[in-house]
Amino acid sequence: MELLLATISAAVVIGFLLNGRLADLSGLEIRWAGLAIAGLCLQLVSGPGIAVPVACLSLSFVVLSIFAVVNLRVVGFPLILAGVALNAFVIGLNQGMPVSERALVATGRIATIDALTHAPPPKHHLATRDDVAMFLGDVIAVPRPIAQAISVGDVLTYAGIGVVIVAGMRASVLRRGEGADDRAPFDDEPAALERLGAEPPP
Repeated sequence: MELLLATISAAVVIGFLLNGRLADLSGLEIRWAGLAIAGLCLQLVSGPGIAVPVACLSLSFVVLSIFAVVNLRVVGFPLILAGVALNAFVIGLNQGMPVSERALVATGRIATIDALTHAPPPKHHLATRDDVAMFLGDVIAVPRPIAQAISVGDVLTYAGIGVVIVAGMRASVLRRGEGADDRAPFDDEPAALERLGAEPPP
C-alpha cells in the first residue's frame, strides 16, 4: 500500500510539473473500474485454510487482466497488463511469489524472513533453490521509507499507474497543443503572406 501511495503522489507531482491539472483526471475513460477493486480485494483473502486464498489469488489475476485488457487504449494500461501478466506467470510457476532473502535484508525487514519461513501466506514464500524464473520474483529492494521487496511485474504495474495519472492530468494540455497545430497553417496565412510582401487574398 505504501508503494502505491508513493507512486500516486509522485505521479501527481510530475503531472503538476508538466502543467497538468487534477481536474482533468475526471476525463479519464476507465471502463469496468469495479474489476480493479474486486481484483485487489480478492488478493486480501486469507482464509479459511489454504485452498480458498490460493483460488482467490488466481481469480484476482484473471479479474485484473480483464480490467487491463478492456482499457488497453488508455495510455499506461499496456504497462499495467504486462506487470500483472508477469506476476501471474511467476506465481503460477512457483505456487506463490518467491521473495528474495537478500532483498528483505536490504530493506531491513528481517522479521518478514521468519514469517515467510514458518507461516508463509498463500501469495508469498521465501525463495528456495527449487523456485524458477527467480528474476521475476520479489528480488528488487526498495529502501526506506517504503522498505519493500518488489518484482519486475510490480515495477511495470506501478509505472503504468503513474503514466495513467500523468497523462490524465495533461489531457487538456495535449488537446490545446493539438488544436494549435491544426489551426496554425490557416490562421497565420495572412500574416505570413504579408511578411513575404504578398497581398493576402480578399
